[in-house]
Amino acid sequence: MADKIKFTDFLKEGIVNNNPTFVQLLGMCPTLATSTSLLNALGMGAAATFVLICSNFVISLLRKLIPQKIRIAAYIVIIAGFVTMIDLLMQAFVPALSNSLGLFIPLIVVNCIILARAESFASKNKPLPSALDGLTMGIGFTIALSCVATVREILGSGTLLGFELFGGAVPLTIFALPAGGFLVLGFFIALVQFLKGRKDGAK
Repeated sequence: MADKIKFTDFLKEGIVNNNPTFVQLLGMCPTLATSTSLLNALGMGAAATFVLICSNFVISLLRKLIPQKIRIAAYIVIIAGFVTMIDLLMQAFVPALSNSLGLFIPLIVVNCIILARAESFASKNKPLPSALDGLTMGIGFTIALSCVATVREILGSGTLLGFELFGGAVPLTIFALPAGGFLVLGFFIALVQFLKGRKDGAK
């Protein structure tokens, strides 16, 4: 029962209270660049989640062996190994998605969400909680990406997961452009902050 409650707490932190995109405002670059379609968002979210889980687990295992002065460099090397793995796996099994995401998969190496969780959590906690933190933060990142991508794809391309919704008509092309990405992301951030403010006020 305690484990279940603990997982629920982790999940609440990753998705709501400490969402890496909507609350911490981390990972803005991949969020804006890969949220033009829901498929891209799900692919990026899955890749980032895999790297978060694996890197958090390994960094936690090695936390007492990594010298303090070179810890960031060591974290990047560990993260880069898992990013290379997921990049090669995507090229092998989902080449179309890999081509669509392009350089943003290799750039996960320097994604501030990954480094932030390594520094703030994995380096201070045991392996299992660290892996759980990586999983829930990855889920939160994926949900945030998917929310932005769903709005942008429907309004900007008139499709969802590639299926036409408006008979081929494109409602508002601006949402497929970077400016539209900023607008949608800003709306979701404002909405989350508003809901959090109401919840805190109710307490």
